[in-house]
Amino acid sequence: MLLSIIIPCFNSEKTIIRALNSIKGFEDFKDYFEIIIVNDGSTDSTFELIDNFFKENNFDYLIKNQSNLGLSEARNNGLKIAKGKYIW
Repeated sequence: MLLSIIIPCFNSEKTIIRALNSIKGFEDFKDYFEIIIVNDGSTDSTFELIDNFFKENNFDYLIKNQSNLGLSEARNNGLKIAKGKYIW
């Protein structure tokens, strides 16, 4: 794996689709990167929006749900499971 894309989110229903759409143009390169979503205890529809996005698009992804531990902990937990040589 060349690149790990880590996306931490918390109650991001207004912005998560825009963030996920930023990777849509890279379908041809999907064998070179992984997508890791760290849901930091969202209480809005963030999780449902993420789930629907990946059902409609042909990307493999990993979602890690955690209690609301904060942005730094969400990033660190994403780093713990990342397999890429580079992190984005």
